[in-house]
Amino acid sequence: MSFTANPVTPILEARTSTTRYRAGMPVTNDQIIELVRCATLAPSAYNLQNWRFIAVVSDAAKARLCEAAYGQQQVKDAGVTFIVCGTTDAHKSLANALQASVDAEIISPQVQTSWVDAATASHQDNAQLQRDEAFRSASLAAMTLMISAQGMGLASGAMSGFDENALRQAFELSEQELPVMLVTVGHGAENNWPQKCRLPVETVLRFA
Repeated sequence: MSFTANPVTPILEARTSTTRYRAGMPVTNDQIIELVRCATLAPSAYNLQNWRFIAVVSDAAKARLCEAAYGQQQVKDAGVTFIVCGTTDAHKSLANALQASVDAEIISPQVQTSWVDAATASHQDNAQLQRDEAFRSASLAAMTLMISAQGMGLASGAMSGFDENALRQAFELSEQELPVMLVTVGHGAENNWPQKCRLPVETVLRFA
């Protein structure tokens, strides 16, 4: 079986969930901005773009985040930890989010209006759907960010272990910002595990 070489495959095969970083080695602001730019290329329903990112880089902010993350040291050692949030009210600003695509003649004003109407009808009185979409979009963005970090020669790791209430208070999240995960990014230490083995494809794939 042969395939055309996929340039993304080596990045995926090299990526590992990093928990140990070389402390004191920063990730630059330019790198952070580029990582978030790439993360926002992830898909979202109706192009809601229902995500927000907090780049935790200062020692004081890292200390607050470490406390909310049950003392996990990688939050302090990584160059940056992103608090990746999904937003639950993105349907309210969807028209504005789509305007650039209208201006670029990618979609028509009629499509913009139909999407806004459909998203408003399905989301405005459905808190569960808003939460589900926030988790979906933020998770897709977080994975895109980690792939981008790997492509930049940086290590990364996703973290779900944190106290949501403590995190909200420490970083003054709004009621509409739902912290979905933390993503550490930095320069990996030498004592990290390699990528762990995956189940065979035939175990997880079914054709229909």
